[in-house]
Amino acid sequence: MATVRDTTYDVLRTLGMTTVFGNPGSTEEPFLRDFPADFHYVHALQEATAVAMADGYAQASGTPAHVNLHTAPGTGNGMGNLVTAWHNKTPLIVTAGQQTREMLLLEPRLASRRPTELPQPYVKWAYEPTRAQDIPAAVLRAYATAIQPPAGPVFLSLPLDDWAQPADPPPAPRTVATRFAPDPQRLDEFARVLADSHHPVLVYGPGVDRSGSWSTAVTLAERLAAPVWSAPAPERAVFPEDHPHFRGVLPYAIGPLAEALRGHDTVLVVGAPVFRYYPYVPGGHLPDGARLLHVTDDPDEAARAPVGDSLLSDPGLALAALVERVPPTDRPPPAPRNAPQPPEVTSPLSADALFAALAAHWPTDGVLVQESPSNLSALRRRLRVTRPASYFTMASGGLGYGLPAAIGVALAERDTGRGRPVVAVVGDGSFHYSVQALWTAARLALPVAVVVPVNQQYAILKAFAELKDTPGVPGLDLPGLDIVAIAAGYGCATEVVEAADQLGAALTTALRADRPTVLPVPISTDVPSLL
Repeated sequence: MATVRDTTYDVLRTLGMTTVFGNPGSTEEPFLRDFPADFHYVHALQEATAVAMADGYAQASGTPAHVNLHTAPGTGNGMGNLVTAWHNKTPLIVTAGQQTREMLLLEPRLASRRPTELPQPYVKWAYEPTRAQDIPAAVLRAYATAIQPPAGPVFLSLPLDDWAQPADPPPAPRTVATRFAPDPQRLDEFARVLADSHHPVLVYGPGVDRSGSWSTAVTLAERLAAPVWSAPAPERAVFPEDHPHFRGVLPYAIGPLAEALRGHDTVLVVGAPVFRYYPYVPGGHLPDGARLLHVTDDPDEAARAPVGDSLLSDPGLALAALVERVPPTDRPPPAPRNAPQPPEVTSPLSADALFAALAAHWPTDGVLVQESPSNLSALRRRLRVTRPASYFTMASGGLGYGLPAAIGVALAERDTGRGRPVVAVVGDGSFHYSVQALWTAARLALPVAVVVPVNQQYAILKAFAELKDTPGVPGLDLPGLDIVAIAAGYGCATEVVEAADQLGAALTTALRADRPTVLPVPISTDVPSLL
């Protein structure tokens, strides 16, 4: 007779989820015993790293990923990047071991006391099956919940003695839709407003990239002759950034964002919240007299928007429907934005000089994963993303995501056969949040290039301190960190890049290597403005 374990592995096969990310613990061993040869266990050295790797893998592959964690402590370790997966809208099935059922009343060591509450509110669904026999069907429900919009992580707590129990007949395979179309009447209203607008502006968010809708987004912008902004603090690139209509990324503060939109009478936001703010800078949410139209597949985003009229829909389907309904305008197209002046090359390099050099040697089909908060403005100013699914970062703002996520992206590029080169830009502060991810990349022989701007400080926090007038904050400097030695200890190639003209050759070599390469780049310690 088939066991619960046998049937669950068959369900995972049916779902195409044969890659498991994790760091093994005692409560997971009955599930992992005699690990099937047709499955791949991606071994991370810490649970937060496993979650971020799975997130990057799911986003790059376009399919949900499975993360296997260790009861309450392991789930706790993974929570920071589970928060990021929630904000990234990444479909993850997170399973965690639980102590033996017979002992749960006693709350033994490594029991999860309230397992379904622990990951809340950053999962769409959390469940501990009442019977062992319910596990396979719970996995199917978890999958359906994770992939339906808005996509996101789900959580299952699974007692370790359940796996050997006899199984019920396997659950019937089923499928669910992952896209939904807009309400036609509301859509007609939006189209009329856009057609009557004198100075419309488009604000695109990560939902445009997630729905594979760059070309439709371009068509609508050209039809309206409207400038295009990226929504603030985006976790994905949303529009070809070399297109003449593109204006850049909106500032993530209330007053400055409204000022950037001044002069427009209609603001169409597609696939983003309204809006993602960080420092509090008061002001109106919109310029005076402007009307906001909001398209999102997330009812929570629609509900919490402080201004505007909302339309629930898959962003790509809404864009396509608007293209059909909005007539071409006779307005002249917006003039292209000015290219930034070439940066002064100093020693050490400025962030602008580093990223200008990176842009000059950027591989045509490269994928950028970034976590360098203080240098982000310079990075986005100098390196323009021109292809879909080519830029990933953390929507949550929490550190420790970028390095393991890049490894997950690189693994997905290998597994899908696309083989796109992956470059991570990770600040020296962020680097140490999840540095153990390098070991997994080395074990998997993934040729990830990790560019580390080294300013020996948490410069983003110094910038925030300046904005909020909070001098004397301790712990913002990072002296004495030997990135080369640490990276070599995990099995990586390394090279310190001290001049802009070194970067091209170092990057080319890294992307052709048979292991990850860490490229520390000393940069200026000047603290950039937060806004």
